[in-house]
Amino acid sequence: MSIINAIIRLIELMKEPGDAELLAPRVVDEIVIRLLRSPIGARVAQLGLAESGVHGVMKAASWLRKNFSEPMKVEDLAQLANMSASSFHQHFKSVTSMSPLQYQKVLRLQEARRLMLFKVMDTGTASWQVGYQSPSQFSREYGRFFGDAPSKDIARLREQGFTAEGVSR
Repeated sequence: MSIINAIIRLIELMKEPGDAELLAPRVVDEIVIRLLRSPIGARVAQLGLAESGVHGVMKAASWLRKNFSEPMKVEDLAQLANMSASSFHQHFKSVTSMSPLQYQKVLRLQEARRLMLFKVMDTGTASWQVGYQSPSQFSREYGRFFGDAPSKDIARLREQGFTAEGVSR
């Protein structure tokens, strides 16, 4: 439960950029320490080992998070992780529970949802900004992932109190 509280504190810090700049690194440190002391601590510790397959996957995942809107080749990610494409794909799936392409798709969909909800961006602009070339493909994948068409999902979230200014309570 204490790790959840730390994560909530980290999320709430995003509302206060001045506080986040100073406090977020300490909250992240707390989360890492709690993870290391948890039952999955040994797995988390592998993230820091340069020769670890997990380390290579995390390098590639980090690249994807920064460049999710760009076209991606698994071979290039595998090279970044210092692995063969097949070994990389296997390691990536074991660490993230999804393929690199699925991971990129989730990042794109989450960012598009954020843009539509908090930046009040229309569906077409948001889908283009996160790297989709086809608005209809974006809408299909969004509906599959979030359970509803983009416009309906955003309207529902706004009814629940999410606004461009954040969460209203």
